[in-house]
Amino acid sequence: MSVIEELIRLENDGTLSFGNYLVNTKKKVLDFDVDGDLYYVKTYNEITKIEKNSKLLLEAVPGATIHNLKMNDKTATFSIESDVDVDVSVTMELEADKDYKIFVDDFNVGSVKATFSGKVNFSVDTKGGAKNVKIEKAN
Repeated sequence: MSVIEELIRLENDGTLSFGNYLVNTKKKVLDFDVDGDLYYVKTYNEITKIEKNSKLLLEAVPGATIHNLKMNDKTATFSIESDVDVDVSVTMELEADKDYKIFVDDFNVGSVKATFSGKVNFSVDTKGGAKNVKIEKAN
């Protein structure tokens, strides 16, 4: 896997890939249109963030590259990579006040309850390469 030079792209399977953790200055893409939905991406070595129609989808600190993001009302899946020697902190905006199970490389790392605003926070150890993440709504 590698960084996304164009900062965001629609994959052949309909998923989104975005982010470039190698750049030292903020790079942005505004109004990336996918079927009438507008995506905004901001990325560099300190943060990677994507919004859909002005609503946060995912934020990674420090910066990361996200491959094949796919979301529906019950699950979200993606791969994440970074070149840092610390865990990448991920924030996603999902359904408020719901419980979610987090899986990293098919290992259940635990459950988390979304806040009243729908925020879910978790960390992913990206040392050793990209990790596959799956978030499932538990209730």
